[in-house]
Amino acid sequence: MAGSPASLSGQDVGSFAYYTIKDRIPQILTKVIDTLHRHKNEFFEKHGEKGTEAEKKAISLLSKLRNELQTDKPIVPLVEKFFDTDIWNQYLEYQQSLINEQDGKPRWFYSPWLYVECYMYRRIHEALIQSPPIDYFDVFKESKEQNFFESQASVMTLCTYLQELMETDRELDEDELKKEFLKFLQVSLWGNKCDLSLSGGESSAQENNVMNSLEELKPFILVNDMEHLWSLLSRQKKTKDKAPVRVDIVLDNSGFELITDLVLADFLMYSRLASEIHFYGKMIPWFVSDTTVRDFNWIIEQMRRSNHKWMSRCGGDWADYIKTGTWVYHDHVFWTLPHEYSAMAQVAPDLYAELQKADLILFKGDLNYRKLTGDRKWAFTTPFHQALNGFHPAPLCSIRTLKAEVQVGLQPGQGEELAASEPTWLTTGKYGIFQFDGSL
Repeated sequence: MAGSPASLSGQDVGSFAYYTIKDRIPQILTKVIDTLHRHKNEFFEKHGEKGTEAEKKAISLLSKLRNELQTDKPIVPLVEKFFDTDIWNQYLEYQQSLINEQDGKPRWFYSPWLYVECYMYRRIHEALIQSPPIDYFDVFKESKEQNFFESQASVMTLCTYLQELMETDRELDEDELKKEFLKFLQVSLWGNKCDLSLSGGESSAQENNVMNSLEELKPFILVNDMEHLWSLLSRQKKTKDKAPVRVDIVLDNSGFELITDLVLADFLMYSRLASEIHFYGKMIPWFVSDTTVRDFNWIIEQMRRSNHKWMSRCGGDWADYIKTGTWVYHDHVFWTLPHEYSAMAQVAPDLYAELQKADLILFKGDLNYRKLTGDRKWAFTTPFHQALNGFHPAPLCSIRTLKAEVQVGLQPGQGEELAASEPTWLTTGKYGIFQFDGSL
């Protein structure tokens, strides 16, 4: 793209991209290897010697991957035939075409960080699919489930709040409805702090009552376009009469964050700000804690079977929404490719066309933001619309806590002021944004 700044990459020593490739990614690979090793008895019980051999093979492939990364070897093509193998290998050729001949081949520390980090997770998946009969195994399943179980107190509080609100005898007036809408949006934002890839796979459970913390967290919202979302949805509700209002949510993490997204979706249905919700998740295990269809269904089933009255009620309602088709879960290969979203219309025109049907799209989390903006060294004041580089399927909003060194749409001096007082402000998940693009 002409005039775009350079991609973030590990060649900037001391940057968060450099630290991720040097330390965080090898830590995650070590954890994956350890997880496979801990399940060797289970593999043997299920599959006999074939299971044992498969576990050894997967560990060997992952150890090789870790070595390639740590010694900054060239990126190699994927070898196992899978539905996305050709697209990945074409993308490697594209990366090669951007490099001067004397600079050799795309490598871990010199290629765009977004590409190599996505590639690493795709290689983890390749190691598994090259190792049948354990090719079904989700190496991140345990940590995603643990995050949900460790966040039980917060889940109970959130479900109780939602269900008691919905049990009130009188209908909320417009001001009350708006106040509650803004609350559930903020809960969904701060739920995004629970990211296992940021913590290297360590526990990141939500142990506090986030509802009680919303006022004190408000100063940490750097871009706050929540009013735009209220204006758009409340106007649609009034003007569309009986026509459906569709909100699409591009999910990020499973566990507590997914609960906050489902609670927000439930409130949108209750308040009639939306009449159908479409969710998008990942087709393969991704960035440690990202939501797959198994995670999505598992969480709703856990909620439905809970012995806590309001959790169980939520789970039952959510299962009903899915059964009746008012909630729809989609996955698509594009979400686990390395492309920025400005390439979607070309690479995945079917997905782009699906998103165009939405009245509003909510993009959750940091990886979605990196892909929306191309993960480039934009100036902090660059308009969000410009950084989207032509990606405008429908009105959209990024709901994200900051965990990467890319942020646009700030006021003049805002980024510099934060950097002076807090050098790591871009990467700790302490700050958040509601960043909207679209006509109102």
